[in-house]
Amino acid sequence: MQVESILEHGTGSVNEDFLLVEENLFGVFDGATSLTPETYEHGHTGGFLASNLAGEEFRKNHGTMEELAQRANKVIRQEMAQRNINLNSKKDLWSTSAAVVRVQDNRMEWAQIGDCRIVCIYESGDFEFLCRCQDQDLETLSMWKKIGPSTEEPIGVAMHEQITKVRCRMNLDYGVFNGEPEAIDFLQAGIHDLTGVRNILLFTDGLLMPNELPWEERDYKEQVDLFRQSGLKGLRDRIRNIEATDLGCRTYPRFKTHDDIAAVAINM
Repeated sequence: MQVESILEHGTGSVNEDFLLVEENLFGVFDGATSLTPETYEHGHTGGFLASNLAGEEFRKNHGTMEELAQRANKVIRQEMAQRNINLNSKKDLWSTSAAVVRVQDNRMEWAQIGDCRIVCIYESGDFEFLCRCQDQDLETLSMWKKIGPSTEEPIGVAMHEQITKVRCRMNLDYGVFNGEPEAIDFLQAGIHDLTGVRNILLFTDGLLMPNELPWEERDYKEQVDLFRQSGLKGLRDRIRNIEATDLGCRTYPRFKTHDDIAAVAINM
């Protein structure tokens, strides 16, 4: 295997993504930006701590994917409890999405929760997402597309109430690791045969092509083609160049001018 990876800080205060490349284990974790201003040791946010705690638990690489996921979720809860976080208030919880694969022989174990993606690209040119992500931000970004041009406020201010409403639906409408036992009900996991697979891609949503109309279903072909032509870094450059034409996030609705990126390409 040949492995290409990216871990890149966006325009937030800290990089809340976490990258895992450890022997035959690969993962990306996307910590959700906290809705409270509280930070912890070294200025770390709840999103940073959630993604790093989960990633380090998976790094131990001991047990099934489901067992690793349960332990990752549990350690987030333990660390929040030690810092007296109100575990009954969803908006206070640290949370992270994740996508992890373990490659062995001609098969791959995988686990996913939230909006991180796992894509297999085949020698035939076809590609396949191993799981379908729940797009919890669809309503928010659709609303922002409509009101963005008429307000001078950034999206986080203008849409704060809506963003909080969606966050409070964690592990009710969509899943994330946030210490709640219900998170495991949203975990997707399986074993995938790697016969005919040329590339395996894992990435956080910072590596998604900007989408001008969030209510329309994404066409991932352009994204996959760009990766085939120029690798992860070429794809990253194309995304960053598009985002740079829309600093206010109004043409291409999104939460940050440049989101954090964690991505891995495993080339078979």
